[in-house]
Amino acid sequence: MITDDGCELWTSATGGGEPILCCHGGPGLWDMFGTLDLGPRFRLIRWDQRGAGRSEARGPYTLERMVADVDAVREWHGLDRVAVLGHSWGAHLGLLYALARPERVSALVYVSGVGLGHDWRAEFERNFERVVGEKPRGEGRESAIWQWTADFVADGARHAEAMATPWFPVNYEANTALSEEMRAVPESELVSASESLRVPTLIVDGMADNRPRWAVDSLEQALPSVKRVRIEDVGHVPWLEAPDEFRSAVTGFLGNRGGS
Repeated sequence: MITDDGCELWTSATGGGEPILCCHGGPGLWDMFGTLDLGPRFRLIRWDQRGAGRSEARGPYTLERMVADVDAVREWHGLDRVAVLGHSWGAHLGLLYALARPERVSALVYVSGVGLGHDWRAEFERNFERVVGEKPRGEGRESAIWQWTADFVADGARHAEAMATPWFPVNYEANTALSEEMRAVPESELVSASESLRVPTLIVDGMADNRPRWAVDSLEQALPSVKRVRIEDVGHVPWLEAPDEFRSAVTGFLGNRGGS
């Protein structure tokens, strides 16, 4: 598909039923929802964000542009309103899209996000250092697998290998630009905006995530319509470590909310 500024994005739709637009993590990574199974009731709309994976490597890499790209993917698939599921950075992107275009979002599933502030980073780095071994030589795929292994409680190397297949270059330019812009937005500003968001929201936490889960508390407290599911003994990618429990949480929430 082509965005309004001429950027070519890779996108895919699999399954039938109610559509769910998936926003992958990063920034600068690519779609890793290939193993996500929510059952036959749902159609997963996946895409690589600009500059990532199979999409064209071109900017600008700004929050405003990324939100516009989410809207472009929704429109390209012919959807008036859609449930949005975001993971990690993609959870924040999904939230920003819901805040910008609430009339286009029927529900938001916020998975393993890091909340609205920035105080979580020091604890995350301490947690990460406690569980990782010696960093391998070189960069690229081997280094990413080493890093991602720490995101799991068990079978980390196997899960990280799956996340790195297929492999694409990491877009560090996008990662740096978007991370800096996110850090420049005050938490109070996002809390105030979230207090007016009427989109039903599900927050899903893996309680063994290296990223502290208390960082999401201010978002939960701000949202008027929110449910939070905490999955014990699970890390940053809950659909890989606890697929049945994750599926039950998401499909139960979307089913109780009703269709879009």
